Amino acid sequence: MLHTTVTQLIGQTPVMSIDVPERDATLVLKIEKNNPGGSMKDRMARSMVVAALEDGRLAPGGTIVESSSGNTGTGLALAALEFGLRFIAVVDHHAAPDKIRMMRALGAEIRYVEGDFAEDQVAVVERQRLAAQLGAQLPGAMFMNQSDNPANPDGYAGLVDELIAQLPGGIDAFVGCVGTGGSMTGIAQRLKRHNPAVRTIAVEPAGSIVFGKPGHPYYQSGTGTPAGDEVGKVLDYGCIDEGVQVTDVQAFETARYIARRKGLLVGGSTGGAIFKALEFIVEGKLTGTVVTTVADGGEKYLGTIFDDEWMAKRRLLEPAIAAQLDGWLAGRARAA
Repeated sequence: MLHTTVTQLIGQTPVMSIDVPERDATLVLKIEKNNPGGSMKDRMARSMVVAALEDGRLAPGGTIVESSSGNTGTGLALAALEFGLRFIAVVDHHAAPDKIRMMRALGAEIRYVEGDFAEDQVAVVERQRLAAQLGAQLPGAMFMNQSDNPANPDGYAGLVDELIAQLPGGIDAFVGCVGTGGSMTGIAQRLKRHNPAVRTIAVEPAGSIVFGKPGHPYYQSGTGTPAGDEVGKVLDYGCIDEGVQVTDVQAFETARYIARRKGLLVGGSTGGAIFKALEFIVEGKLTGTVVTTVADGGEKYLGTIFDDEWMAKRRLLEPAIAAQLDGWLAGRARAA
């Protein structure tokens, strides 16, 4: 099939299995980094733009405004090109520099929020405030507001259809990151409609408030809800069987491990989801085919989590994690 727009390349991403020895389980990775914008957010970004154009909230030639740590922004930049729209991304210092460069390369206008924020503090509240202000003030503009936009979870319908076709033996569990809640809700709801017995585990950074734990700063980008912000209205707790937290060290060291042992560059939040998926499998809490998504690629974090100096300066290096993962994947681990 000959495609005529880059957004037609969204979807039909491959799957890759990781065997867990001595366990009745296989971890399957859905390689969403293969989408043209480099993340699963391409799906929901286009879904939100199409819905806004169809119902008249966004007029042809109008302006999209969105708060983003980078992946949603990249997806919106692609959709803006497809439909001839202007796109303004509101970002903070927490966004990976290469994500900012990617959005700029695709023609997005970048607006940084102002304020004195710690390096590990996500300025989501200020980002949302500025994006909403720009959306209200600029002629023909619309604040996309992914956290509360129902077209966000709707964008993942195709991903679930693909998984069901790719894994005809069935899916027993899904482990995914939770931020705004769009991807977790969209995927979990549809998997449970297909098979109500599917177990769904949502992973947030330690320091996020999605599941009611105390908030504190964290380095994981594009996932979780920081203290002071509100959990997105798109998040459906009813489709989540269990919510768990993963530390920055566990997430980042797992991403580095997957690169060095499996040759696959994954982002930090994906590292966290893989760590918790493997932990649940080894503890006997999940069996069968366990799916998680490679939400984005490690290529966007070469100057951060894949840089030894950056990791060491922030006390995020912990060789014991790699040893733990080696034990799990060599079949030497036993449930407590």
